[in-house]
Amino acid sequence: QVQLVESGGGLVQAGDSLRLSCAASGRTFRSYAMGWFRQAPGKVRIFVAAINWSGNVIYYADSVQGRFTISRDNAMNTVYLRMNSLKPEDTAVYYCAADASPLTPSRTTGIDYWGKGTLVTVSS
Repeated sequence: QVQLVESGGGLVQAGDSLRLSCAASGRTFRSYAMGWFRQAPGKVRIFVAAINWSGNVIYYADSVQGRFTISRDNAMNTVYLRMNSLKPEDTAVYYCAADASPLTPSRTTGIDYWGKGTLVTVSS
């Protein structure tokens, strides 16, 4: 079992930055691919970014490429999402995810573990 707890969300203005963290329990953290997804009000959950177990394979959604950076610290059992140049359309609940199989932009279902989410609100 892996439990995921997100933190770092909040209310910011357009152009600001935030760093989300996801702390994972379990001694097998380093074997899981980790990812971030988001769900805006009234919309479906979509892929944002993912990173493989070693950190050398990373994917981003086109909408965040160049603005967001995903990273992980296996010693700390934590994955991060650095978000720069935030836009109002980035407003959403951000969810951390973990899976024993690779996480890619096309995968939004059948994922092993989810956190409960952290709300990011970007005002214009």
